[in-house]
Amino acid sequence: MTVVSGRLKHVMVRNRTPGVTLAPDPASVVDTLHGRPVPDPYRWLESADSPETLRWLEERAREYEREASGWPLRERLAARIRALVATDLWSTPVHRPGAVFATLRPSGGEHPRLVVLPDGPADGTSLDSPTAAPRTVYDPCEEDPAGRTTLDAWEPNPDGTLVALQTSTGGVEHGRLRVVRVADGSPLGPVVPRVRYSHVAWLPADERSFFYVRRDGDQGVRGVWLRRVSDGAETLVHACTGPGTVPGVKVLGGRWLLVTESHGTGHRTDLWLADLTAGSPRRPNLRPLQVGHEAETEVRHGPDGLLYLRTTLDAPRRRVCVAHPERPEPEHWREVIAEDAGATLDAFCPQPGADGAGTTVLVVRTRLGISEATVHDAVSGALRYRVEPPGEGMVSTPVRAPDGSVYLGYADVSTQQRVLRLAPGEHVPTPWPSHGDQAVPSPRVERTVVWCRSQDGTRVPVTVFDVSTRSGPGPLLLHAYGGFGRPRQFGFSATVLAWLLSGGRYAVAHVRGGGDAGRRWHLDGSGRDKPRAVQDLVAAADHLVETGWCTRDRLCLSGGSAGGLLVLAAATARPDLCAAVIASAPLADMARFERMGLGRMWTREFGSAADPDDFTALMSYSPYHRALESARRTPGLSHPRVLLTGFAGDTRTDAAHPRKMCAALLAAGRYEQGHAPALLRYERDVGHGPRSVSRAVALAADAHAFAAHRTGLTGC
Repeated sequence: MTVVSGRLKHVMVRNRTPGVTLAPDPASVVDTLHGRPVPDPYRWLESADSPETLRWLEERAREYEREASGWPLRERLAARIRALVATDLWSTPVHRPGAVFATLRPSGGEHPRLVVLPDGPADGTSLDSPTAAPRTVYDPCEEDPAGRTTLDAWEPNPDGTLVALQTSTGGVEHGRLRVVRVADGSPLGPVVPRVRYSHVAWLPADERSFFYVRRDGDQGVRGVWLRRVSDGAETLVHACTGPGTVPGVKVLGGRWLLVTESHGTGHRTDLWLADLTAGSPRRPNLRPLQVGHEAETEVRHGPDGLLYLRTTLDAPRRRVCVAHPERPEPEHWREVIAEDAGATLDAFCPQPGADGAGTTVLVVRTRLGISEATVHDAVSGALRYRVEPPGEGMVSTPVRAPDGSVYLGYADVSTQQRVLRLAPGEHVPTPWPSHGDQAVPSPRVERTVVWCRSQDGTRVPVTVFDVSTRSGPGPLLLHAYGGFGRPRQFGFSATVLAWLLSGGRYAVAHVRGGGDAGRRWHLDGSGRDKPRAVQDLVAAADHLVETGWCTRDRLCLSGGSAGGLLVLAAATARPDLCAAVIASAPLADMARFERMGLGRMWTREFGSAADPDDFTALMSYSPYHRALESARRTPGLSHPRVLLTGFAGDTRTDAAHPRKMCAALLAAGRYEQGHAPALLRYERDVGHGPRSVSRAVALAADAHAFAAHRTGLTGC
């Protein structure tokens, strides 16, 4: 690859609209990649805190507020969303001797806090008794009343006296890993700095040491480390085998150390296993469980002492196999639950059978966004019975308790996330805790699946939601993600429900690149085939218009992160496609995505600009470069109005993407009656991940008030 850059000039010029400072000299930077000139006139916006960028952001903020103040539904949507999220929100519980840990975001609270409840009859109190009030172990709002700090992960030690906490501030997701005493929340031992969503696995034989992972090179050697709580002494037990892998660690059954490396999200997993009773935990004898296979595999430990593996090995939609931990290699695996040709196997949990009769496996499959849960015999794989969730929605995060029960998360489009308990042999799960605020009245939402044909003839499903009985076209939000093999699952979104209750329709295009139809569906829309995901979305939008669900001027595309890339690519490819686009924290500059945020870890998903064939594919849909080309060839062309959101603390996609994309769209489009062709809603002290409820509500309300304004939605 040859790269030749022109000299970077910070020369500000004026846009066609008087008084609007827009961009530097368009000839300021030109790279030559594989013999092709690639202009990059807004590279100066990659410098987040330069005086030029800060002045430019101030102008965008003023422009945004001028326009947002005129959106009629802005305040009403915010009020409705706040009302919809005003419920207690629990996580699935984790049991330890005499105690149960969970997070609770109380109604009206800004962040989830870690709480502990008594478990069992040790103190004469039942977990589900109204007298079993939760006791707070850690509350991020107490540490940071400004609400900038989030609790990212937590793991109690085996006896439940200590808990490892991971927190971060300002959205940067480079946080602190610390250990606190459960009794009083006091710290124990030194803090581990700059930890990004590390797995933590406590050493069972010594409850004052734990394994954790270093994912970033600036922490030292990437891999799995064993750390002593008291003084922070550490030992490297496994170094990552490649520069683009993500390490993981678990302790299974109190005995088996499982080390994993993911090669690109959703592409491949390597796994090693060691017996912690056979030697020093500082030098575990890690044996390959699955290494070198192009498969994604998750391992759980069964109550029978066997390993249960959910895998895409020889099963694109996943199957469940079983193996003995002494013979864990794939040639010794035995298939228990076969692949389903029409649904992806997204979650599973081995549990004891009713009355202790053998082992069963709870399996959760997703069929076009809707979960199906079944229980199977662990020996024959035969179906024992079907689980009956509360409705058509998403079943998630199954966790087995010591008594053999499984706790599940459940939500649907109109039902806030709740926790359910499924005892061995039961067909119908019950709410957990049995007291407290678990649900609010849910409106009836109609779900319809339609099919469109993409450019290459592939049939692509589109799910449409509506609460209205009206016929004919209306305002419609079309969402897509199409990345990393992740299926679209229909859980709860207060924003979506508020949109539906206001008279809009909401649709999801199950495009290739996602995991809606298994591993093959993912691979067919990734790497050099990523343009297929864009073509699928375009086909979905065209089909919804042609079949009367909406009209062009009442259609808004919506996507975040990899989905933001997708909707921007579709809109820049087809300027006539829709009226508006919401792109939240998107990727946009695909020539330089590897140099920003975590882009270097995503070359399995998108390809690399260093490879000439990958580069050709990247440039065929890169939204930033399409907008630049439009500005060069046909300045002032009418494009869909675009709302971009960017977050200064975003260490995943990097806020340089929406900054540069906004500048390119402003140059390509035209101001109509003073309205900008693109708006940037930019926030500081937040990042790509979780945020306080009030900030999440404000962001969601603004985005959908923009969509309402552009599509003519007036009710609320």
